[in-house]
Amino acid sequence: MSVWYTTREQVKAALDSVETARNNGQVDRAIAAATAAIEGRLHRRFYPWTGTRYFDWPNGQRARPWRLRLDADELISVTALSSGGVTIAPTDYFLRPYGGPPYNRVEIDLDSSAVFGGGSTHQRDVTITGVWGYRNDESPAGALAEALDASETAVDVTDSATIGVGHILRINTERMIVTGKTATDTGQNLGGNLTASVADVTVPVTTGSAYTVGEIILIDAERMLIVDIAGNNLVVKRAWDGSVLAAHTTGADVYAPRTLTVTRGALGTTTAAHDTATAIARHDPPPGIVRLATALALDDLLQQSSGYAREVGSGESQREASGRALRAVWDDAYTTYGRKARTRAV
Repeated sequence: MSVWYTTREQVKAALDSVETARNNGQVDRAIAAATAAIEGRLHRRFYPWTGTRYFDWPNGQRARPWRLRLDADELISVTALSSGGVTIAPTDYFLRPYGGPPYNRVEIDLDSSAVFGGGSTHQRDVTITGVWGYRNDESPAGALAEALDASETAVDVTDSATIGVGHILRINTERMIVTGKTATDTGQNLGGNLTASVADVTVPVTTGSAYTVGEIILIDAERMLIVDIAGNNLVVKRAWDGSVLAAHTTGADVYAPRTLTVTRGALGTTTAAHDTATAIARHDPPPGIVRLATALALDDLLQQSSGYAREVGSGESQREASGRALRAVWDDAYTTYGRKARTRAV
């Protein structure tokens, strides 16, 4: 699975689509196409990648031998920098621009003795190891519910509300891409009978703090959305996501989609074992990019359902949909995040 800039859940929520209304594969393909279009037009990658890249020296800049332009290889942070096999200390160079990341050039501190060049050949003379990309913004996303070895691809977590299919997660130094979510037993049971009524919205459980507002629970075959938590009572919306309203008896198992299927060791990181309760961090692409990716995926799905001939209005006022709002989203994203196609001024 490739990197996405929005999630399956975000797109389906925007469509107000129940779980069975659209094929997940169809939604996933629309998101992947939207992500590719964004990278193609904005000339940027909005996710972190850890690794080493090599640059020729003098790289066409004979007049400024202290400055290395990175062009499309934007940097978030540097782990190690060397030139001609000689390590350059962090105190001997600057990352530019000052307001980065992303950083698009590395400059030697002219007050130091460090230099670029000096290798036996100018090819691949400069070596940079670090985190590459636009930015590495993260948010807390719960913790591991059990220990994880270096090969497992089914990851049990404590909180499924903030993680969607398509998210990039970081556990310690390892990154993972979420490719699926399935329900798992939370270890708690329904503390009282529930009637088949949308007004019966209080779900008593053993420990309310083990759940999160926004999380979906499954009791028997009915899904419910947690909208509030009062002590050990979950306040829910019944028959959520196209499931069928039903009665439930005391002691019924409570499930939540807390088992993630993931791609391990993603984006240049290495698989490793992780302990129970290790914190999980979720990578957050820029908000305008998430908005654009969601809008593009929505447009694609709606165009598919109309044979790419969407129309608005009726009778004499009927006309082809203009896509004006989508163009505005594109323009906003390009103004805020876009790079020119050329890599540097001539």
